[in-house]
Amino acid sequence: MVLAILVAFLGSVLLVHGFFTDIWVFQFCLVIASCQYSLLKSVQPDSSSPRHGHNRIIAYSRPVYFCLCCGLIWLLHYGSLRISSSRFTLYGVALTSSLLLASARDLVIVFTLCFPIVFFVGLLPQVNTFVMYLFEQLDIHVFGGNACTSLLSALYSVLRSIVTVSLLYGFCYGALKETWEPHHIPVLFSVFCGLLVAVSYHLSRQSSDPSVLISLIQSKILPNLKEKNPEDPLSEVQDPLPDKLRASVNERLQSDLIVCVVIAVLYFAIHVSTVFIALQPFLSYVLYALLGTVGLLTHYLLPQVRKQLPWYCFSHPLLKTKEYYQFEVRDAAHVMWFEKLHVWLLFVEKNVLYPLVILNELSRSARELASPKKLDTEVGALMITIAGLKMLRSCYSSPTYQYATILFTVLFFTFDYRHLSETLLLDLFIMSIVFSKLWELFYKLHFVYTYIAPWQITWGSAFHAFAQPFAVPHSAMLFVQAAVSAVFSTPLNPFLGSAIFITSYVRPVKFWERDYNTKRVDHSNTRLASQLDRNPGSDDNNLNSIFYEHLTRSLQHSLCGDLLLGRWGNFSTGDCFILASDYLNALVHLIEIGNGLVTFQLRGLEFRGTYCQQREVEAITEGVEEDEGCCCCEPGHLPHILSFNAAFGQHWLAWEVLVTKYVLEGYSITDNSAASMLQVFDLRRILTTYYVKGIIYYVISSPKLEEWLANETMKEGLRGCGERNYVDLDPTFNPNIDEDYDHRLAGISRDSFCGIYLGWIQYCNSQRAKPLNSDKDSPLVMLCFGLCVLGRRALGTAAHHMSSNLESFLYGLHALFKGDFRISSVRDEWIFADMELLRKVVVPGIRMSLKLHQDHFTSPDEYDEPAILYEAISSHQQNLVIAHEGDPGWRSAVLSNAPSLLALRHVLDEGTNEYKIIMLSRRYLSFRVIKVNKECVRGLWAGQQQELVFLRNRNPERGSIQNAKQALRNMINSSCDQPIGYPIYVSPLTTSYCNTHPQLGHILGGPISIANIRNIVVSTWHRLRKGCGAGCNSGGNIEDSDAGGLSCGSGNGTGGDSHQSSSSHGGTTGPAPPHSYQPHSLGTSQSTQSVQSSLVRQSPARASMASQSSSYRYSSSRHSSLRTSTTGLEPCRRSSTSQLSLRTLPTSLQLRLGSTSDPAGPSSSLSSHSIPPCKRHTLVGLLGNDGVCSTVTDPHSQLHNHHHHPQQHNPTISTVRRDDISYRVQLVDVTQVLENINLPKRKELLWPDETMRLRAGRTCWRDWSPVEGMEGHVIHRWVPCSRDPASRSHINKTILLVQVEDKLVPIIDTGVIELGAEV
Repeated sequence: MVLAILVAFLGSVLLVHGFFTDIWVFQFCLVIASCQYSLLKSVQPDSSSPRHGHNRIIAYSRPVYFCLCCGLIWLLHYGSLRISSSRFTLYGVALTSSLLLASARDLVIVFTLCFPIVFFVGLLPQVNTFVMYLFEQLDIHVFGGNACTSLLSALYSVLRSIVTVSLLYGFCYGALKETWEPHHIPVLFSVFCGLLVAVSYHLSRQSSDPSVLISLIQSKILPNLKEKNPEDPLSEVQDPLPDKLRASVNERLQSDLIVCVVIAVLYFAIHVSTVFIALQPFLSYVLYALLGTVGLLTHYLLPQVRKQLPWYCFSHPLLKTKEYYQFEVRDAAHVMWFEKLHVWLLFVEKNVLYPLVILNELSRSARELASPKKLDTEVGALMITIAGLKMLRSCYSSPTYQYATILFTVLFFTFDYRHLSETLLLDLFIMSIVFSKLWELFYKLHFVYTYIAPWQITWGSAFHAFAQPFAVPHSAMLFVQAAVSAVFSTPLNPFLGSAIFITSYVRPVKFWERDYNTKRVDHSNTRLASQLDRNPGSDDNNLNSIFYEHLTRSLQHSLCGDLLLGRWGNFSTGDCFILASDYLNALVHLIEIGNGLVTFQLRGLEFRGTYCQQREVEAITEGVEEDEGCCCCEPGHLPHILSFNAAFGQHWLAWEVLVTKYVLEGYSITDNSAASMLQVFDLRRILTTYYVKGIIYYVISSPKLEEWLANETMKEGLRGCGERNYVDLDPTFNPNIDEDYDHRLAGISRDSFCGIYLGWIQYCNSQRAKPLNSDKDSPLVMLCFGLCVLGRRALGTAAHHMSSNLESFLYGLHALFKGDFRISSVRDEWIFADMELLRKVVVPGIRMSLKLHQDHFTSPDEYDEPAILYEAISSHQQNLVIAHEGDPGWRSAVLSNAPSLLALRHVLDEGTNEYKIIMLSRRYLSFRVIKVNKECVRGLWAGQQQELVFLRNRNPERGSIQNAKQALRNMINSSCDQPIGYPIYVSPLTTSYCNTHPQLGHILGGPISIANIRNIVVSTWHRLRKGCGAGCNSGGNIEDSDAGGLSCGSGNGTGGDSHQSSSSHGGTTGPAPPHSYQPHSLGTSQSTQSVQSSLVRQSPARASMASQSSSYRYSSSRHSSLRTSTTGLEPCRRSSTSQLSLRTLPTSLQLRLGSTSDPAGPSSSLSSHSIPPCKRHTLVGLLGNDGVCSTVTDPHSQLHNHHHHPQQHNPTISTVRRDDISYRVQLVDVTQVLENINLPKRKELLWPDETMRLRAGRTCWRDWSPVEGMEGHVIHRWVPCSRDPASRSHINKTILLVQVEDKLVPIIDTGVIELGAEV
């Protein structure tokens, strides 16, 4: 109603005041009528509508545009009448002249009269798209912002920029009002410059989407706002991404709080020093030379020599990564020296060179811009603030092409057209906008020329053959269209995929108006009835979409860091890349580029694409190195150089291969036909046997077993099974499938069942903490028998009692695998007493049997031993996720980076009906990275939308989606939003932050925060204390103290009561009786005990051998203060202030530390030696193995040190208790963590016990991961070449087992720093 009144009112006002005469009055009335009619009935189809059918926003588009144009006509007309003088000029053009405003008014009038044609062709988008585009362009080109992700984010970004300019304007205006002396800049202007750099840095690091920031604020203010519903089946399934994003934003805000203050103070100090005035003009020349050199090296030379085909001349990269020649990548990408160089050059360029250049131009141009000859103080202060903010934010966010813009501007306005310059600051501001449009024009022309080149045109239809010659005479018009579309950032799309190009309507960088993203079909969003009957979502595309979702999460973790490392070459806002591997082909669209953040969208294509898609995949994966052609002959080519034909062909492509071995974490997919694995009866019998054993394992290992055995309802239901001659004669049992089938009784009897499975029941029962009675007639055996009969009867029921038929058997197996149990027998109704038996026993049993059946093919007889089978099931339960792909837990496991997954897939797609066993293994995958011309992608997307929505071409074999290798037309068109394209997955807009990339953190250091600063200070303090201890002894150094791990003041008492080991030396005596460990008395030193138990956990028998071998090697390699001699190690120097006698140390260590010149009495000779207190911690490395022996030896040797006993140990004494261990370390390099070393198939290390092995690794940690700065206790150590197998490292490095909170972390010793011992 309001729009209708406005249209009528504004139209009548323009008509009354005589803006239109003659025939144009009729035309204007026609425009008014069309706007009024669109409010009554929206146009269908509309050329600018992004969707089929009714679009309510389109109904308001014409009236809104009409009102805007009429209002603009009035404003321009009013301005042309009121302005008489040209006050403001730019490059000789009077911006406020009445002639210019009148010309603009007439142009808008003509545009309004052309509304019918404009809306028919589709040159104006729907209103919300136009508003988002307008605000985004304003924020990018005026305020230096980034691309926007939604209309809300566009409004937020513009308001944020306006508020920032308003705050900075006051400082700039105040400074310009002061008196400027020739060789002095006002202090307030220096304050403005410091704040400008700091604020620009902060804004460049913030995303345009405020949703994560709002969510973070809500979580801090109202942490319990969302209450969980305990009855919700999805309450346990948590998506880790929102918490991860909030943590990243929180970390960046904390870092900015400190860094912005430092930046403001630093640049204020630089600017106030008048360096930008005193050193002119030499400073400007130096800065421009440095900027040109660093920019050329960082953004041109390094990316070119790292490309797959540098300069389209060489046949391989000139700088290769470590993974380039690897056939299969097994680890994360190795950081090369040139990647580190690229990061540091980029860091220096963004944070040093660009701010200095901008501040230099601010200092030189401020007075002139604010002078009455230019813009006056008020307008000059505004322009200085906007120009400085725009340039700094652009340089921080996207510095790729900034060096070229700055150098060209300086050269052009300094040497060529100096008289046109409006001060270099304003020149840079204008030229940055011009250059962005010129780059866009370049990409459009490159797309057009490569698409219509006659020697590689691919005609997809008869219309293409007609349009090709028809487009040749209109080349001039095509160039004009390209220029206009570049100015307004509109796509230039091929009409129906032909060689005729037309301009589409304006779009934001995000391109698509709809926030379309894939909703995976699973059991959480479908009806139960449909799950049981029709099995929705069973097509390959829906099931495979989870792999692209996981790929999106992997990119979220590492994409921003990889871009900064230069692994994707040069990048800018709106760039498009294709990731291609053996089966994954995804288009990655970079939308928002910030300082340390990237917002992207991933579009996954079908695994088994069409013929056209396969041809284009072959084009991007095939190599051109072997091409030897030159025109029509094949003379060959020089070594490492492309042939003439290959080089020429690469120049005429809208895409280029950047990297052939880009490493990213993902899942390798292995699918086997279930029909081939269960074809014969013997294989089905093996599966059924494992099914029964799985049920027995899960029921016995359940913590509710005793409750089930005591349940009266279950007892009553199983009473019949307890009869002596009981036999189940259900016809579903088959002698070909059931191993315990009794042929005499034609069924399954309790005797036949026990004859096969009683041994397995008893072994599983023996593994319980409190074993139960497992005799043949026990309730436990009866429960197992009842459950196993029920499980097999359910399998037969699901298979329609046709288990002998393979198809029916697979159908029943899949039904049970997804949890569809039909209890059809009255004898099985006792199971309803507790449905946990089905959920926690029978369902895991059928799923585990599938994995055990797979293992059977690799080692057929391995699982005949109960111990091996039990360990295998326990290991699979810990390390393997077995679930149906429709289960929400399957998606949660994949997104949580579960190491291995297994599922049984039933595929019903296009007439196929097959069952597959899907095995996923998390590993590092290798991708090819192909950069596609972004204007090619935008143009093809716009063409598809116009063809399918407006022209309604529903032909599945239309010419516009046929393969065109030079533009990858089919792959790009397939990636459009559905139903225009057919991607199997479209991700939501996802933001990747650089602080989640571990390798980048090792190069530049982690984020700066108060907590990290505190950790650094504490770590430095510990090292200073250790260094102090090393300095107290002659010849000591920090390396000595680092090896020890105790601080100078860690031992504060005498060590007379400490325990020592009785090493054999001298005479012999009888064995000493065992004694338990005694606590220390008050006032005595605990340092010896801490040392003795800090680094090793061993049995006493192993410790005696390790004390003579491993400890010596460890100490001799780490302790330079204890020099070796021909007789052993020299002791520390004597000190009158010592309180820790060597007599308190283990005897084996006393013999190595003391003088060996008196073999008759080593103890008496050693008792006179002592160690200074500040050096005691250096003994920790020497006591690594001896300390364990000392804690379990005969106490008589501790009370009578002057006697000599042979070293005797009681084998029944256990290893050192964890309570005795107080040696602490801090994790400093998480890349040294060995998270998969505990896998059962890896037998490199001998673990202290099996519980530790199961707890020490990714399989136990799940979502938890060790991070730098964590602290923990060392509870075990493996040393290279140790004689003791329990302490022997399988690699040439020492491995520590560190307890961090309740987790065990195996890590190489170079990845920790030693914090000392707590006493």
